[in-house]
Amino acid sequence: MLPLVYLAVRAAEAGGDRIVEELLTARVAVLAGRSLALAAVVTAACTVLGVGIAFLVTRTDLPGRQAFGVLAALPLAVPTYVAGFAWTATVDGFEGFWAAALLLTVCSYPYVFLPAVAALNRADPGQEEVSRSLGRGPWATLLGVTLRQIRPAVAAGALLVALYVLSDFGAVSLVRVDTFTRAIFTAFNLGFDRTGALVLSTVLVALTVLLIGAELGTRTRDARYASTALRAPVRLALARWRGPALLGLLAVNAFALGVPAVGLARWLAAGVSRPGSLAEIATAAGASLSVSLAGAALTMLLALPLGLLAARAPGPVTTLLERLTYLAHALPGVVIGLSLVFFAVNVAYPLYQSVWLLALAYATLFLPLAVGAVASAAAQSPPAVEEAARSLGRGPFAVFRTVTLPLTLPGIGAGAALTFLTCMKELPATLLLRPTGMDTLATELWTHTSTASYAAAAPYAAILVALAAVPTWLLAARTGLTDTTSPGGAR
Repeated sequence: MLPLVYLAVRAAEAGGDRIVEELLTARVAVLAGRSLALAAVVTAACTVLGVGIAFLVTRTDLPGRQAFGVLAALPLAVPTYVAGFAWTATVDGFEGFWAAALLLTVCSYPYVFLPAVAALNRADPGQEEVSRSLGRGPWATLLGVTLRQIRPAVAAGALLVALYVLSDFGAVSLVRVDTFTRAIFTAFNLGFDRTGALVLSTVLVALTVLLIGAELGTRTRDARYASTALRAPVRLALARWRGPALLGLLAVNAFALGVPAVGLARWLAAGVSRPGSLAEIATAAGASLSVSLAGAALTMLLALPLGLLAARAPGPVTTLLERLTYLAHALPGVVIGLSLVFFAVNVAYPLYQSVWLLALAYATLFLPLAVGAVASAAAQSPPAVEEAARSLGRGPFAVFRTVTLPLTLPGIGAGAALTFLTCMKELPATLLLRPTGMDTLATELWTHTSTASYAAAAPYAAILVALAAVPTWLLAARTGLTDTTSPGGAR
C-alpha cells in the first residue's frame, strides 16, 4: 500500500484547489479518452484473438494444433518495448494510436489465450454434446454453451489486458502516443509538473479500481467452470474454414513473432560485433537474472502466507487482504518506483540505491500473480493430510515444512515462473530504482533504442526474449498445451 500512501501524502501537500485546477483541464480529458479508447480496443482485440485461437487448438481438427498453441503463448515472452523497437526499426513511420494498439494486442493476447485454453481443457464437453443433440449447430453451441462455461477465465484475462494497457509505458513511448503513463513518466522525469503528475496518477488509480470492481462483479454471476473433463471433446470439423483458419494463425504469428524476429536478426550481427559488446551483454544479463531472481524470491516469500490464508481460512478479512494487493498491481511502474524512492529516502534510507528496494518494487507490482498461484495450489491439496499429521503429534511448523509446503510446491513454482517473467520485462520501476552503475537487459535496451541505436540494442533484446521464453514455456505447459494426453493436447 506504500504507493497509495505516497499519492495521498503528495496530493495533500498540493492542496484541494490545486488538485481541482489540474483535474478539470482539457489535457486530462484527452488523456483519459485516449487511454480508455486504447484499453478498450486492445482488450476487445485480445479477447477475440485469445478465445478464437484457444477454441481452434482445443475444439477443432486444425492441423498442427499443439504447435500453434505453443506459438500462441510465446508472445508473452516479448516485452512491448522490444516489439516496439523491432517494429519501429523495420517499418518506417510506425507510430500513432493504431500502431500502439497493434503492438499491445499482439503482445498481450496470451493473457486471454492461456486461461481460455486451461478453462476449455477443464470444461466438461457433455454440455456441448447435449446442446448439439437438441438441434443446435456448432456455432450456436459455441456462443451459447462453450463461451458461457469459460466466461470467468476470459473476463479475468481481459482484466489483465486492460490493466496492462493502462499501465504500459514502453510501447506507447516508442510509438509516441500520449497516454496517462507516458504523461506521468514525462512529468516526473523532467520535474516540471509534479502536481499534474500526481493528479494523473490519482485518476489512473480510480480507473483501475473501477476495472477491478467490474471484474470482481462478474465472479458472482451464473457463469462458472464446468466439472473437470475426463475425456476428449468431439472436435469440430473446420472443412472449408480450415484454410482461412490456418492463414489467420500464420498472420497472427507473423505480426507477434515474425516481425520482431526479422527486426532483431537484421541488427543482431552488427550489434554483437562492436568491441566490448559481449562483455557488456553478459554483465547486463547477469544483472537481469540476479534482480529478477531476488524479486521473484521476495514476492513468493510474501505471497506464501497470503496464499495459504486465502485457501485455508476464507472470510471477509482474508478477502480484503487479497483484494488490497491488486491496488498496487494496477499502478504503473513509474508510480511504484517514485513512491519507493520517497519511502527509502524519508523512512528507510539504508534501502536506497539497493537491489532489495528494486526487489520490493517487483513484489509490490506482481504480488497478486504469486498469491493466486499459491492459493490455487493450496486449495487443491486436501487439508485432511495436515490434520492427520497434527493428530500424530507433529507441531504446526513441522506440518508446514513436511506436508503443506510440499503440497503447494507446484503452485509456488508456477507463481515463481510468472513473477520471474514479469520482473524480467518490467522497465519503468527498473529505470528508477536500479542501483547506480547497474544496467539490466531492459535498461540497456531502452537506452540504446531511445537514441535509435538499433544495432547496439538488438543483442540485449534477443537475450531478454530468450530468457523470458523459458518461464513462458513452463506456463504454457501447465495449461495442457504440451501434454499429448490431455483433452486439449495433440492426439
